[in-house]
Amino acid sequence: MELLTLEGLKKAASSFCLELSSTAINNLYGVTDGKAVGTYVESNFNQYLSNRYDYTLGSAAAGIDFPSLEVDLKVTSIRQPQSSCPFRNAAQKVYGLGYHLLIFAYEKIDNHTERTATLNFYHVVFVDKKCTGDYQTSYGINEILRRNGNQDDVIAFLEERNFPLDEIGRAALAERILREPPAMGYLTISNALQWRLQYSRVIQVSTTGTITGIENLLA
Repeated sequence: MELLTLEGLKKAASSFCLELSSTAINNLYGVTDGKAVGTYVESNFNQYLSNRYDYTLGSAAAGIDFPSLEVDLKVTSIRQPQSSCPFRNAAQKVYGLGYHLLIFAYEKIDNHTERTATLNFYHVVFVDKKCTGDYQTSYGINEILRRNGNQDDVIAFLEERNFPLDEIGRAALAERILREPPAMGYLTISNALQWRLQYSRVIQVSTTGTITGIENLLA
């Protein structure tokens, strides 16, 4: 059995979602819990992959679904495309999560006559890790740098945006930002005990095909 590669994962993701979109699912009829739907899709996708590829399944310790490929799978409703992820450090909002995202965005439709559910996958999006920072944060920082802002300007910006850092942490991050200007991120990342990730922008951008690192795999 061949080893799972990043390209293999992308191809399998689009094939799986197209296949599942035409499948009537008894187990999900009447289910409104997004987590239950996500668990069903993830479990079936792993089964689909394991029949075709040799790969290591992620664990809670690894924190992401495909650690050898640095990819985390996110299954989300198209009506409110969002999910949470572990908070590692505040710099993730500037420089990205540190791993790629594979996003399955679905609409669930119940067939009351047949008592089955269908999941229509409208978007399967791959987001390179360099694009997983927060849009407003990376945009604002790059604007400051474009206008020759200094460390104080960056610290003030981080304070305004309530970065979860103390004074020393903000100064250290500002120093790093001046040394290493961040790439543009395309997620919306809200502060919480876990990051809250919102995907509307990245889904929209994927349909244009204009941003390197963001791919619409159903195109």
